[in-house]
Amino acid sequence: MPGLFCAAFRKQKQQKLRYFCNIMSDEIVNKVAESGLVTIDLEKYLPQKGSIAVFDLKDFLFMGMILKEKDFREALKQQDWEKYRSKNVAIVCTADAIIPVWAYMLVTTYLQPVANETIVGDEKEIYKTVFLKNISSIHESEFADKRIVLKGCGETPIDDFAYAEATRKLLPVAKSIMYGEPCSTVPVYKKK
Repeated sequence: MPGLFCAAFRKQKQQKLRYFCNIMSDEIVNKVAESGLVTIDLEKYLPQKGSIAVFDLKDFLFMGMILKEKDFREALKQQDWEKYRSKNVAIVCTADAIIPVWAYMLVTTYLQPVANETIVGDEKEIYKTVFLKNISSIHESEFADKRIVLKGCGETPIDDFAYAEATRKLLPVAKSIMYGEPCSTVPVYKKK
């Protein structure tokens, strides 16, 4: 049995009350679900909490300015490398010092057997590297000829580079790409 929906409204205080009535069907239809849109939430590709570590060469500098090769090599041998197991590690020097290239190479030889990913750069750079690597794991074939929405609202802010990379990755196979929420999207691409 259909239901009746009625509402009363005024445009301005002085106007008479107006009524609006509509007959509603028994069935509530989820038009978003029927639209065939596939939503991709980029939060799912963020680096996992606790997966990023920083190895700071500052701690190995003599007088906070110079890296002595012999002392540095000995200190690296004494280092507990297990704390970097399965981590994504940024090798950086936060002190204002000139670090020879071989120092980064030497640290990498110790990290490579235990770490997932190692870069020379800061925490923000390793975060971006891992995020892009996670996005690259998207199997494009799963989205062939699909209408894709890259989810735009979430609990964690997503950097612009991630949306650009996901678009680049999906563009060759997608029927269309949109940004936002399934109920309110901005068209970005449509296959011709």
